[in-house]
Amino acid sequence: MSRFHILSCGVIGLTAVAASAAPLTAEDYCDPAVNAPATVKDMRPLADGQTFAAVSDDGRSIEVFSYRTGEKTSTLFSLDGVKGDVRIDGFDGYEVSDNGKKILLWTNTKKIYRNSFWADYYVYDILRSTLAPVSTGGQQRGAVMSHDGRMVAYMRGNNIFISNIDYKTDHAVTEDGKVNEVIYGTPDWAYEEEFGMLNSMRWSADDSTLAYIRFDESAVPVYRFDEYRSYCEADPLGDMYPQSYAYKYPLAGYPNSTVEVYAYNVDNRKAKKMDLPVGDGYVPSIEFDGDGVNLMVMLLNRDQNDLRLYKVNPGSTVAHLVMSEKSEAWLSPSAYQMVRYYPKTFVIGSERDGYRHLYEYDYSGNMLRQLTKGRWNVTDYYGRDARRGVHYVQTTQNGAINRNVASVDAKGKVTMLNPGEGTESASFSSDFGYYLRRYSNAQTPPQYSICNGSGKMVKMLEDNAAYAARYVSAPKMEFTKVPNAAGGEMDAYIIKPAGFDASKRYPLMMYQYNGPDSQLVLNSWRMDGVYYIASQGYVVAAVDGRGTGNRDRAWSTAVYRHLGQYETADQIAGARHIASLPYVDADRTSCFGWSYGGYMTLMELASPHCPFKAGVAMAPVTDWRFYDSIYTERYMLTPQQNESGYDKASALDKSQDVKARLLIMSGTSDDNVHFYNTLKYTSKMNSEGTVFDMMALAGFEHSLRMGNARTQLYKKIVDFLNSQLR
Repeated sequence: MSRFHILSCGVIGLTAVAASAAPLTAEDYCDPAVNAPATVKDMRPLADGQTFAAVSDDGRSIEVFSYRTGEKTSTLFSLDGVKGDVRIDGFDGYEVSDNGKKILLWTNTKKIYRNSFWADYYVYDILRSTLAPVSTGGQQRGAVMSHDGRMVAYMRGNNIFISNIDYKTDHAVTEDGKVNEVIYGTPDWAYEEEFGMLNSMRWSADDSTLAYIRFDESAVPVYRFDEYRSYCEADPLGDMYPQSYAYKYPLAGYPNSTVEVYAYNVDNRKAKKMDLPVGDGYVPSIEFDGDGVNLMVMLLNRDQNDLRLYKVNPGSTVAHLVMSEKSEAWLSPSAYQMVRYYPKTFVIGSERDGYRHLYEYDYSGNMLRQLTKGRWNVTDYYGRDARRGVHYVQTTQNGAINRNVASVDAKGKVTMLNPGEGTESASFSSDFGYYLRRYSNAQTPPQYSICNGSGKMVKMLEDNAAYAARYVSAPKMEFTKVPNAAGGEMDAYIIKPAGFDASKRYPLMMYQYNGPDSQLVLNSWRMDGVYYIASQGYVVAAVDGRGTGNRDRAWSTAVYRHLGQYETADQIAGARHIASLPYVDADRTSCFGWSYGGYMTLMELASPHCPFKAGVAMAPVTDWRFYDSIYTERYMLTPQQNESGYDKASALDKSQDVKARLLIMSGTSDDNVHFYNTLKYTSKMNSEGTVFDMMALAGFEHSLRMGNARTQLYKKIVDFLNSQLR
């Protein structure tokens, strides 16, 4: 397949590999190590706006390239060029300091949760070509380099330390951190999973102050499960007695971590607690303002329908309310997490007018203008070109299933840089003069190119032509609209089997997710297990019913306090419509979902209107009382506030109504949707005398990324459906 690389002459280009003529296998469809299209290296914009950094092909150096030509211009770091006694064999990631003089590198990473990890961190001095360890006291987590590159703050032993690279000092900022009790500087499990937070430490612009969050999770109940090892691991048997894994996991209605915000003065080594009315709520974001002087802190109440943004003086600890927003339903993180702080103003997302748009404020709290308007959503905010006063966004102007990169000028005019249908995203240079464009649609694998700020292509980096040729015989996705249970229209896709014959009637498999603010029907490339199912003679279809995102807000919030009710009705309505098509056998229909989609499978199979003969639930939530507080309460409030809503939303309470054949699967080491959900559900089905099928994946977490698990999963699904839809 084509791959991004550096040619011997130093120009970024393509290497074409002949497309395989061999028939596609289950691995070609299902294995992430096989079915992934070629990509480009991570391109890090450098401060000059004209160049970017990328890791070399052999992974041993960080090289600099020109946006304008794509040519290599210099080498920023090389493992072979390090001077002095401190050396490393490789590195897993890096960050260049704001002043361009130092590089933070990390190696020997060990995964913690979905995205967090422990690692050995080092600082490379570009001028001297020397390497220094951040600390020799053990691995670190969440390291953050100061703007001048002279200091690194990190967490170890649940405490924050600051390492001064120049003076070779390493001192503790906090001392009372303790595992499963108090965490400083990095989040608890729930904040990482539901707010996407990886660390909570921020340096002021002059590096004199380190702001951080203290998480007290001592009141959060401990969740434990046995760790069974997979044969994908080096030692599948492990210890003769399985080890128990324990961590703090707040279930809906149970105590959360209590959080506080602090500012640490580097010179006098004193910390002050900021005067903020956090209460039992959340702090989903802390950042310094555009001048890097005052701290901007978001507070969110536990019900997640009241957002307040404060400007805090780190020295006096005094907080001033800058803006607030309340809603009758939840406030979506996809809106308020689109925030940028500039020297005189800041921009933040909101859905207050029924769609997700951007608003500009000054630091006194005055709303200056609504940057974007219309019956469409802003789905990403890339930032502002300060010289021209132009903002760059990603939008749904071409319909909810499409994404386009657009500019917003000083008068509010929105211009799509490339107006075609499909899914387009961007990564801009530091001065917004260039961007890396990623584009795909349902028929076209990802294409990567460098464009200028007006959207004109400067250089194609990867077109995935050979990869596309390899999958030319694979089933294809088509888009349509279908009616939902309330008479509205839902976006839908249909994947017809390879070699489709309109005179035949095929079994149907409805694939689903349908979680709040999610989207499954999207005009972008995918090649995964559902295509394998289609290749085995099935029509595969999906619909985005009420509750899903990127329509209007009323569509999304229709499910508030009533998870499972409207989504189930809409999924069944979509299935009945597609089953009525002349090439679908309405007597051979099934459904399949993962995570929230697995929950949907269980709800649909228990519905009195269930049209399915069989269903597959992978890693399902079986009762929302078993899932984490931040996610669940966002849409349902607590069980104490909404007991009847939880009762009606419980798949566990409806197991006795399942008449179709069920296959339920889960990873035993799933730290997200616990295996307990599946065990509780299947135990109840056993007590009710129901025959079902079950598959436990020993040692696997929620996403099944190890070994051949995904291939085996989809083979099992096809085998199950073949046996039930005869």
